[in-house]
Amino acid sequence: MLLTPRNEAQRARPRRRLKVPAVLATAVSVCLLAASAPATPLGIGDRLYPHLGNPGYDVASYDLSFTYPGTNSKPLRAVTTIDAWTTEDLQRVNLDFAHGKVESVQVDGEAAAFSSAGEDLVVTPSEPVPDGSWMRITVRHTSDPVYGQKREGGWVRTADGLAMANQADAAHVVFPCNDHPSDKALFTIRVTAPNGYTAVANGLPTDVDRAGGSTTWTYRTRHPMATELAQVSIGRSKVVHRTGPHGLPVRDVVAAEDRERLEPWLKKTPGQIAWMEKKVGRYPFETYGLLMAHASTGFELETQTLSLFERELFTQAAFPKWYVEAIMVHELAHQWFGDSVSPRTWSDLWLSEGHATWYEALYAAETAGRPLETRMKAAYAASDRWRAAGGPPAAPKAPAPGKKNGIFRPNVYDGAALALYALRQEIGRGAFERLERLWVSRHRDGVASTADFVELAEEVSGRDLDGFLHPWLYGKKTPPMPGHPEWKSVDPEKAATKAGKQAGKQAGKQAGKPAGKPSAKETGKVAGKGAAKDAGKVTGKGAGRK
Repeated sequence: MLLTPRNEAQRARPRRRLKVPAVLATAVSVCLLAASAPATPLGIGDRLYPHLGNPGYDVASYDLSFTYPGTNSKPLRAVTTIDAWTTEDLQRVNLDFAHGKVESVQVDGEAAAFSSAGEDLVVTPSEPVPDGSWMRITVRHTSDPVYGQKREGGWVRTADGLAMANQADAAHVVFPCNDHPSDKALFTIRVTAPNGYTAVANGLPTDVDRAGGSTTWTYRTRHPMATELAQVSIGRSKVVHRTGPHGLPVRDVVAAEDRERLEPWLKKTPGQIAWMEKKVGRYPFETYGLLMAHASTGFELETQTLSLFERELFTQAAFPKWYVEAIMVHELAHQWFGDSVSPRTWSDLWLSEGHATWYEALYAAETAGRPLETRMKAAYAASDRWRAAGGPPAAPKAPAPGKKNGIFRPNVYDGAALALYALRQEIGRGAFERLERLWVSRHRDGVASTADFVELAEEVSGRDLDGFLHPWLYGKKTPPMPGHPEWKSVDPEKAATKAGKQAGKQAGKQAGKPAGKPSAKETGKVAGKGAAKDAGKVTGKGAGRK
């Protein structure tokens, strides 16, 4: 929930202090004992990330200030200011934060004590903060872009600077925050870097200040944003401007030397935005663009208004043109599904990834002759295997220890798109398209759950759909596909047994062969052609999209 100040006077008004009469001395003693108890990490109880997020407040805005030292191997100096409304009396305030050094903390301008507990920064104000108060927390800290092998996400070290990839739970290794998509807020982001660098962040630029040997860029979002979608690019970059539908500012961030080479891809964005608008309505934000990072991430990411892409996706010939364009649309579709309408919990991830995969596949069908039905049939064949490995779409299995990004499995990509296809088959194309448009308009700038989607589907179709959708979203086995009773899903246990037998036979054959060089047949395969063929297969994540 986003709570914003009613006016500037209210914003400036000092918060109410707890006045404790003598008759409440016993209660005060209890509070003091609670405040002196050891700091502990908290969370809002997300099934997949139980320690993410914090109770007791709703963030209205973040003001992030980073000073880049001119190298991506040293920590940035940073100041994070959080404005929030309290939703209960708080003796302490927990923020998600790890990997940085905290220098000081203030609450409403007064110094506050602080300590670490797990991946929480636990702040103890000089006085308790009452329920219903407007509070400002200012943290001076470092933001370290160098991580060990156990950390996934956060700062991405590029060839010439930094970018961000905070999904799903890594924003709090960059800055203190309430790191859960259910608590969206407005962002102001300031970046100071040596002259010669360019900084770009979410939203639109509001100021550029050059002083001495450094430059400070300021960006602001006009719409609330989840912490996992924050983006900051620092590099020796060029910002390429063009205009999208309805005069929408489109800006792309590329290495200066790649400008001409990448232009054939960059110029496709306005047309792709227009295509999406025909499907689901007006683009929901103030700007859009692509950040072409010279880095190896293994994925592309829908950071709000500025999607992150690996440069090599566009400069190498491993994937066919139609596939790359479809991946561009996947991240663009997320601006509606996942960014504007964010998941209420991480179990609702399928609403983001399933829809992005759906429009990715639909775009390939309409512009490149890649039949949607063919892809859905292939997904159906693999669906039981995906459910066994990763859980059903709306109840994904928790990530393995040390693999927090492990929730991004095929079950929430093509497996979830398959559930959307089944729904379209069941209620008809017209009702399904009305549902899609109403979904993104009704929940714009907010958060929504699986239950919200089922309820809206029932409203639009005029039918009780719980009995139909529950097996598709929560069942261990894939239900029959409406209109395609002949489609079959491969039993994962039988498939594993068959694979084991084939492996045994192959091992037996190989045991009888003398060791030597690979055959001409094996070495004569064309890598690029093989990769292009693989790109058309249903893998769920494709080229590592998110």
